[in-house]
Amino acid sequence: MNNCMLMAEIVQPPQLRYTSDNQTPVAEFVVQFPGLREGDAPSQMKIVGWGNLAQDIQQNYRAGQRVLLEGRLSMNVVDRPEGFKEKQAEMTVQRIYDVGTMNTMPMTAGTPINAVSDTNVATAGGPPTPTTPTPAAPTSRTSNTTAETNRSYDDIPF
Repeated sequence: MNNCMLMAEIVQPPQLRYTSDNQTPVAEFVVQFPGLREGDAPSQMKIVGWGNLAQDIQQNYRAGQRVLLEGRLSMNVVDRPEGFKEKQAEMTVQRIYDVGTMNTMPMTAGTPINAVSDTNVATAGGPPTPTTPTPAAPTSRTSNTTAETNRSYDDIPF
């Protein structure tokens, strides 16, 4: 399954266009996210949204906004004017979350994302239903009366 989440800052405002049949709106914009290690240069990626989500993106999101993107990744090969081919990652966004209100969370490598506001969520197809699971408190294994539903996330085998 190809699904990922990426926290990034919008660096190029969303541009709305339509498919050749003038039926389907498409929003395209560029985001920037920090490098993997301290001192690494930030990376940029093209983001594409389709349909009603594209219109929501164009109306509600601007350059400089910090967002959490949920979607699928793909790789494109682009012919460069210098005479070589370059691979570029692109994300087709399915949900977008505004995290700009989280001023205290620095955008650095390794920052965990453990809270997302559901107040400004744009989704493709239906009302927003994103939730961030909250791990249960660790339970003691010495008691035989502990219900199976009280297991912490650390106890779940993957």
